[in-house]
Amino acid sequence: MTTTTTVAAEAAETCCTPAEPAVSAQEAVRMAAVFRAMGDPTRVRLLSLIAAGEQGEACVCDLTDPVGLSQSTVSHHMRILTEAGLVEREQRGKWAYYSVVRPALDDAAIALRAF
Repeated sequence: MTTTTTVAAEAAETCCTPAEPAVSAQEAVRMAAVFRAMGDPTRVRLLSLIAAGEQGEACVCDLTDPVGLSQSTVSHHMRILTEAGLVEREQRGKWAYYSVVRPALDDAAIALRAF
């Protein structure tokens, strides 16, 4: 028992000081929401379709056929992407148009490279 106690005490003395987290707790929560939103293949495809659209935007009516989902399901996915800050929504008449928020994607890429 004495040997175990001595080894534990020596390990505590030689252990390095814990590093400060690379991101704050608030930033970690925000980035987790972004990564969670991007964790779905359909949402990744939707982001890609919007980014490839004319002027970097797309109408929700143009997003349903390429992903093979109903408008309500696509709208659900778009709500999640909007809440995560990855896209912006603009209402034009009865249709919603979405555009990619490039700085949000850049921030996600920077966060991934930080690890």
